[in-house]
Amino acid sequence: MDKTPAKPYTPEEGGHRRIRSFVLRQGRFTPAQQRAFDLLWPRFGLDYLGEPRDYDAAFGRHAKRVLEIGFGNGEALRYAASRDHDRDYIGIEVHAPGVGRLLNALAEDGSDHVRVYHYDAVEVLSHEIADGSLDEIRIYFPDPWHKKRHNKRRLVQPEFAQLLVRKLALDGRLHLATDWQDYAEQMWDVLDATRGLRNRAGARGAVPRPDWRPQTHFETRGQRLGHGVWDLLYDRAERA
Repeated sequence: MDKTPAKPYTPEEGGHRRIRSFVLRQGRFTPAQQRAFDLLWPRFGLDYLGEPRDYDAAFGRHAKRVLEIGFGNGEALRYAASRDHDRDYIGIEVHAPGVGRLLNALAEDGSDHVRVYHYDAVEVLSHEIADGSLDEIRIYFPDPWHKKRHNKRRLVQPEFAQLLVRKLALDGRLHLATDWQDYAEQMWDVLDATRGLRNRAGARGAVPRPDWRPQTHFETRGQRLGHGVWDLLYDRAERA
């Protein structure tokens, strides 16, 4: 079963370029990941509809919601959800093997308060998630597009930041992490200037890694080599 999105994301609409959160990648499935899509997608998966989603119906309850954009192999999402059953978790990822791996992990944990999309995050945010409905948004180690000529492809741009603010509830939280200092600098440039966000550490400030974000093996190895990691924490402070 191939979970290619029903409507491919197109960056051109109305004659101008739109933000694109990720490059859609299928990758190579292991048999276990393929079985996850075949058997577990009906339990944990959300097919993109392109219209406002009733998440109370999707989860079978009313609760605060946390969104993780680009969850990769699902390590951080699995960790957080297994320790926080009071809130519902929504994950978005375009890399199909990572989605399959997380589906298996959720089934193993019995984490029925998690739902996942295999789709583009900008489209989901724009069309399926109501304004002011998220308690928290997490974006961990987004693609840094490290070549200078590619920096414009980075996810964290002014237009996208304004979209995030709209989706957060008042007093909601935005948490980002990156291991590229240049990208951290861009995040500060954009987010510190975005109306409706307040940097918890002050202007151009970062916080120690919060206990709800696990330290990855890659991150641990990088720190041994002297690489930095920056956690940026913003509160939704006022109406935009």
